Amino acid sequence: MWTSIWLAILGLIVGIGIGLNMPLFVPPVYSKYLGIATLAALDSVFGGIRAAISERFDNVVFLSGFIGNALVAAVLVYIGDRLGVEIYIAAIVAFGVRLFHNLAAIRRRLVGK
Repeated sequence: MWTSIWLAILGLIVGIGIGLNMPLFVPPVYSKYLGIATLAALDSVFGGIRAAISERFDNVVFLSGFIGNALVAAVLVYIGDRLGVEIYIAAIVAFGVRLFHNLAAIRRRLVGK
């Protein structure tokens, strides 16, 4: 179990390192989509780490949550753009709260052992 957690953390660190060293330009039109996609991905990753630590990890749940969160978030941004309303802020708040909740649970679980 701990091996998979360390591999996930290592993959996250390597991915961040590669991302920071690659030149990337995102047009302003797509910045909302990229921001919400990043939050959705981080929410799913930290939720998966939390589930792995609690020994409740399931690939199907992880992948369906990852894809489902990304699709719902993208639809919210798209609808908000069409209506001229910043609806995507609701997704940012929801993903942000879940992200910090998962991080707190991971920290409590690791510190408790």
